[in-house]
Amino acid sequence: MHVIVVGCGRVGSGLAVSLTAEGHTVAVMDKSERAFRRLKDWDGPRIIGSGFDRDDLEKAGAIGADALAAVTSGDNTNIMTVRIARETYMIPNVVARIYDPRRAEIYQRLGIPTVATVTWTIDQVRRRLLPHEDAGDWSDPSGRLTLIDRSLPDQWAGRPLEELEEPGKLSLVAVTRAGVPRLDARELVGQEGDVLHMAVMDEARRDLDDLLTGKGSL
Repeated sequence: MHVIVVGCGRVGSGLAVSLTAEGHTVAVMDKSERAFRRLKDWDGPRIIGSGFDRDDLEKAGAIGADALAAVTSGDNTNIMTVRIARETYMIPNVVARIYDPRRAEIYQRLGIPTVATVTWTIDQVRRRLLPHEDAGDWSDPSGRLTLIDRSLPDQWAGRPLEELEEPGKLSLVAVTRAGVPRLDARELVGQEGDVLHMAVMDEARRDLDDLLTGKGSL
């Protein structure tokens, strides 16, 4: 995947290094050249510019990019950057860092993926950028049962979430919607931006991927 990280502060630089270590290509953008001092031994693209300047975004590889994280120190800048990334360049996986959690909740309800800085970490940002990668939080001693978080694919919006259940293989534990966790997940219809919290048997992980992407069923 090619990922653009806008903002080279602690979160942006840490995110860029983490993603690069996992084999993704990453371009980092910041208005200040000094910000890049956080990237030691960095061989990837460094773009001095603005996240809502189309020329700068295209230098970072916005055309054809797979994901973008706007993690500057300005809420408005991050929101504008994410909207341009999604609406102009059709980048499928985007997330905006928001300092005000109340504003973050409002943007979530408007369908703009956000992360409230005061309550989330780099790991949660990564989960939004890489929705098809399982994020295991807990495994039983045998390693066969894992609790994972997955972002709801767009094609599941409007479908009953109870269809994700499969006795003995997969259980939908909860859903986080607009930043609010809910335990009535089985009664809900999927919405854009939902984060699924599931208990999955090891042998069902590949089947789960196929189910979420529409390639098969459990």
